[in-house]
Amino acid sequence: MRLTVGQAIVRFLAAQRTERDGEERALFAGCLGIFGHGNVAGLGQALLEEGSLPYLMARNEQAMVHAAAGYARASDRLSAFACTTSVGPGATNLVTGAALATINRLPVLLLPGDVFATRTANPVLQELEDPRSYDVSVNDCLRPVSRYWDRIDRAEQLPPALLAATRVLTDPAETGAVTLALPQDVQAEAYDWPDALFAPRVWRIPRPVPEPAALERAAALLRGARRPLIVAGGGVIYSRATGVLREFAERTGVPVAETQAGKGSLPWDHPCAAGAIGVTGTTAANALARDADAVLGIGTRYSDFTTASRTVFAAPDVRFVNLNVAAFDAAKHAGEALVADAREGLAALGGALAGWSVPDGHRVRTRELVSAWNAVADRALSPGGHMRPGQPEIIGIVNEEAGPRDVVVCAAGSMPGDLHKLWRTRDPKGYHVEYGYSCMGYEIAGGLGVKMADPSREVFVLVGDGSYLMMAQELVTAVAEGVKLVVVIVQNHGYASIGALSESVGAERFGTRFQTAAGGPLPVDLAANAAGLGAEVHRASDAEGFRAALRKAIAADRTTVVHVETDPGIAAPGSGAWWDVPVAEVSGRPAARAARAAYEEARSAQRRHL
Repeated sequence: MRLTVGQAIVRFLAAQRTERDGEERALFAGCLGIFGHGNVAGLGQALLEEGSLPYLMARNEQAMVHAAAGYARASDRLSAFACTTSVGPGATNLVTGAALATINRLPVLLLPGDVFATRTANPVLQELEDPRSYDVSVNDCLRPVSRYWDRIDRAEQLPPALLAATRVLTDPAETGAVTLALPQDVQAEAYDWPDALFAPRVWRIPRPVPEPAALERAAALLRGARRPLIVAGGGVIYSRATGVLREFAERTGVPVAETQAGKGSLPWDHPCAAGAIGVTGTTAANALARDADAVLGIGTRYSDFTTASRTVFAAPDVRFVNLNVAAFDAAKHAGEALVADAREGLAALGGALAGWSVPDGHRVRTRELVSAWNAVADRALSPGGHMRPGQPEIIGIVNEEAGPRDVVVCAAGSMPGDLHKLWRTRDPKGYHVEYGYSCMGYEIAGGLGVKMADPSREVFVLVGDGSYLMMAQELVTAVAEGVKLVVVIVQNHGYASIGALSESVGAERFGTRFQTAAGGPLPVDLAANAAGLGAEVHRASDAEGFRAALRKAIAADRTTVVHVETDPGIAAPGSGAWWDVPVAEVSGRPAARAARAAYEEARSAQRRHL
């Protein structure tokens, strides 16, 4: 079959499918793109002519990768988007999104244009011209943030590259961003392809089971524990292991703490739910973690926020069992590695632990700690009677107005920490906070992807003014595609999270306030900006007005923004955990010297878990 390289790529992608547990679906839901001279005559022409792969016009290249990542996460990594850009700035704009996808283990296919393979017209517009080698282009920036990277300099190279790329995208242990750099002249070249390349192909998503000896060792370790704790990570959600986890926890009595990616593994009010763990966690989960003599980590990568920079698991005799589909993560903390699918591994572990449960005192302590935390959270979420509501109260109102299956989306700033502590999740897919990369600007684009993955759910995007200013362009895409989002802009006139962090290290919130050079407020109107981008907009300045505006947004049939002024001085309750942010060892400022002394004291509690 004679097709151009661009046409062959589109036809191949449209024929790929995934299957798990008997559920078959298209691997590629479509292609997000922005056309330029590096892809308009290749992939652009192919997407138009082939017509087999839906195309969505994006407004920012980084944002399109965020939308693709949001879609993949909401789809449990069973379906993905391709993203195409021109060569040059369009391609380098992909780097941040690619890093986010890879860090969060989310499949995204990147198809950036590249310079001419023939080199006849070099240097072409936007070519880097590295004097060390003509084989280098700006797309090489994507190598370290991609799980698979290739450049297609000849048409014959395409079939094995496509198969290798798809293998990585559908491998739960290896997935992340995949890049195929496409020289613009090669995209337009014709070649006689074998028909088999375009035949429908089903990629079976495996559920590997644990190795018997490893299972026996893990079970023995847990049987000897008296104060065990489960840390549920994103792998629980992706594997759809929440039902098995619930049965395991109820039968054994082991409390369950949740990472950002794992939040929703249990309903918030389940008797075994200890809440969020780590720096942004609850005092209940962190108290259980400090005393735990055994930790069963399920599908978690043990980031520094989860482990409180390796201080939260403080018992001298603490041991780890790490159930993870990726051997890399299963080996962390010198743990007993149980390399397996989360659902299958947990079911096997439950069988190996038949008849075993934690001591009654551990169950009682869990309930007491959680009850005490819930009382603290109730106070934080309830109306405070302030002139302007605090961020916790805003979270409480959205939580109350959202339906049981609705989704909250966030990514950066102080909001993710407050959500992790305070949002009361009722559905495994109801909480979508990107905190692997904590990327400012993910929120609206990620929300777009979440909504496209499941239009039946209302999607609430919570975004601070700082993150909104980073990347709001995909409001236009949502409006253009008729994708309805409810976007809440929390206006606190600065970088609230980094401001508080700056103050804690003795830097007095330097460079974190949004103000003019003279010190006055900035004449910025983000609500007007959102309206200018095509969204319906409502404004609120107090809690009562916010609730009314939010209800209007929920009732609307198109993307709607609610802009609310908040009091940045009203903070969420603390977690009792620490985060390692080095403080200047020498300073002329008394606040910095005091912060350094506190830092050295806290750092002394760090453990390597060897």
